[in-house]
Amino acid sequence: MSHAPGSPLPPLPSQPSDVPWPTAAWPEAPLSDAADADRLHRLLDRAFADPAPDDMGETHAFLAVQRGQIVLERYWQDLTANDTFPSWSMAKSITQALVGILVMQGKINIHAPAGVPEWQAMDDPRREITLDHLLRMSSGLKFTEDYVDGEVSDVIDMLFGQGKHDVAAFAANFPLEAAPDTVWSYSSGTSNVVARIAGQALGGGREGFDRFMGEVLFDPIGMKSPKPKFDDAGTFIGSSFCYCTARDFARFGLLYLRDGIWDGERILPEGWVDYARTPTAVPADEPLGYGAHWWLGLCGPGSFSANGYQGQYTILVPELDLILVRHGDSLDEKGEQVKRWLAEVADCFR
Repeated sequence: MSHAPGSPLPPLPSQPSDVPWPTAAWPEAPLSDAADADRLHRLLDRAFADPAPDDMGETHAFLAVQRGQIVLERYWQDLTANDTFPSWSMAKSITQALVGILVMQGKINIHAPAGVPEWQAMDDPRREITLDHLLRMSSGLKFTEDYVDGEVSDVIDMLFGQGKHDVAAFAANFPLEAAPDTVWSYSSGTSNVVARIAGQALGGGREGFDRFMGEVLFDPIGMKSPKPKFDDAGTFIGSSFCYCTARDFARFGLLYLRDGIWDGERILPEGWVDYARTPTAVPADEPLGYGAHWWLGLCGPGSFSANGYQGQYTILVPELDLILVRHGDSLDEKGEQVKRWLAEVADCFR
């Protein structure tokens, strides 16, 4: 299956020479004259209405960064820029960044068999699964990603049921339902297997990985708020749990929008952001594209995003040098309206 064919990736914008990097504080600027300010403010007023609109649910935070500067920011009721918000599956994209750093350090080869202990019997077809297959959700492992029906959901059982003490072992014990690299299937279990591989490649247990996250990713780009969650086995729950402020999620987004470079230092290996946003073949009924632990196309061709349950988003639009961060409580069909709302917001900058 491998990568889906498509048009060339749009270029990633460089940090403007007259804009400081937001390592310590975010620079702020007024909206560009090119933006449709009236329409933007109408969209924000609707999203932050009290009571919340029935079709969207509550929006708790919104942040727009253009040319490396905050141009819009708003919070729900008593929430502020200092409050942290759940990542849910936006943590998957943070996991992808950590894997990239381990690749740059020579500790991981994403194209070699993943070496997962549960898959090492000589006759186990899962031996052929690579980290690349896992990052592109194309491992072929069985896993039911359902957030509502606890009777059929593997993700609920993994995070809150019998799998919660060792999320990666729980996920790794599922059988194949398709040959590796033949079927795309979104799976939080996959991400926790990836997170355990990363932790084992680094060594040092939970404390070592927690320190690593800070030293190589969070601290260099000024992310002071991250609160990653680990299971009892010491694995970062890389599918779902890294709380941050909206401004820190925007910093993470800026690192990717700037091709993994921060203030002259390469944080992610060369080509890693392009790997994240290179399309993987997805089923015809999947409305969004998918790369490697990043979603594609939410705010137009060339956009890529970290998406989380209940409407958590960090969206990058390279052609506009734009980052949109949204947090809220928008279940099920409300989430579809939030996606449409975000696409409308991005259109206001065109």
